[in-house]
Amino acid sequence: MVATIIICLLGALLLSGIYFINLPLFGKAPCGERLEKIKKSPNYKKGKFHNIHFTPTLTKGYSIAGILYQQLFKKFPDRIPENEIPSVKTDLKNLNPAENILVWFGHSSYFIQLNEKKFLIDPVFSGNASPIPGSVKAFDGSNEYQTEDFPEIDYLLISHDHYDHLDYPTIIRLKNKIDTIICGLGVGSHFEHWGFNSNKIIEKDWDETEILTEYIKIYTTPARHFSGRGLIRNNTLWLSFILETPKHKLFLGGDSGYDSHFTEIGKNHGPFDLVILENGQYNLAWEAIHLLPKQFIKAAGELNTKRVMPVHSSKFVLAQHPWNEPLNKISEYYKNGDFNYALATPRIGETVNLDDNKQTFSEWWKQ
Repeated sequence: MVATIIICLLGALLLSGIYFINLPLFGKAPCGERLEKIKKSPNYKKGKFHNIHFTPTLTKGYSIAGILYQQLFKKFPDRIPENEIPSVKTDLKNLNPAENILVWFGHSSYFIQLNEKKFLIDPVFSGNASPIPGSVKAFDGSNEYQTEDFPEIDYLLISHDHYDHLDYPTIIRLKNKIDTIICGLGVGSHFEHWGFNSNKIIEKDWDETEILTEYIKIYTTPARHFSGRGLIRNNTLWLSFILETPKHKLFLGGDSGYDSHFTEIGKNHGPFDLVILENGQYNLAWEAIHLLPKQFIKAAGELNTKRVMPVHSSKFVLAQHPWNEPLNKISEYYKNGDFNYALATPRIGETVNLDDNKQTFSEWWKQ
């Protein structure tokens, strides 16, 4: 009798797991013609995509067991802010179309209006950055923007398919507002699975160019990271973007650890008017796939930019550092250094003028 109950319980758990992993939010692995195209990529070998150089998931000397032990039994203070994150509510639907602006929504989500075209990058507005409901919740005050606040989007850019960059509930709610999607190889499989028209999906490898309009082009460039939504890793490509017009050149970095690609991108495509780099959710244990603050400063210099903006912070807890440490460290390094670029640190929702590299911002994370 006991054995029968145990078998039934195990069977129920197995069926529940199978049901869960097949929910739409996990997307769909590339197959058919899409997979055949992927196999032709020089960055795809032995059934998965690879970084330019060897990239360990964990730094030498660290282990998954050790990290789990720390998470379970060690306290890390100030990971969640005591007060609401301050924000500004910009009316995105009634912007002057002649304005060239950027609006950040916390973490790695932001909106760009450039040359009268509207871009949305890595939007996450569901309130959590995980497939498990109620986990990895957004900080109070950091999720004031919702999908109904957005105008029609000309181009949705997705740097990679992790949940804190590609959010299923957000994408579904934006579905009727999105014209064209630009993403890495294989990521389009998720969008087709979610009912998007394949003719509206542009999948790119590294070092490719897409002409969007007579005056706007986009380049796809490398990043040092990884991908995956289900049980399989690295079956879709992670990347960064360069958005270029006759008067502007922006680098949109996605997620990336430090490597030689920053110098190469700076040499081949710089100088930039604005560079957006991740600075947050870092740890020495996974240094290869996320920038540490000093590496952020180094990468910004190598990219040859007039202005740099840190993202990937101030919305979700994905690491062990205090929530405001990334901005504290970057601003401290910047004040104590001698740099030929400006530092942009807008509040969530605050308008960044892409035509004014001397625009100043408050240290809102200290308030």
